[in-house]
Amino acid sequence: QVQLVESGGGLVQAGGSLRLSCAASGFTFSTYAMGWFRQAPGKEREFVVIINWSGGSTYYADSVRGRFTISRDNVQNTVYLQMNSLKPEDTAVYYCGARPYFGGIHSDPAKYNYWGQGTQVTVSS
Repeated sequence: QVQLVESGGGLVQAGGSLRLSCAASGFTFSTYAMGWFRQAPGKEREFVVIINWSGGSTYYADSVRGRFTISRDNVQNTVYLQMNSLKPEDTAVYYCGARPYFGGIHSDPAKYNYWGQGTQVTVSS
């Protein structure tokens, strides 16, 4: 069955860094675009970034552009999110999602076929 398993979350001070991983199985990972979303308590799920099947195209939310970097390894079936210069407002549960195409509206969670269970990121001030 399809699985997306996030890891790498934790507690970090403002200005620090974390690297999230999302390991995929059960589908043809190398043909899917992969995205990261986040959800803070009481808020809707928020788009963070998406990467196309090859890694050659990416699109970032304004709130993280220049601080976060997405990458993928199609041999290891894993997508990564390097998060630098973290801010308290980055605190959320981070989810990876998979969709069969890169184009269109990146920020609509309904366009993603598969989701992981999430990993908590907490940034202290």
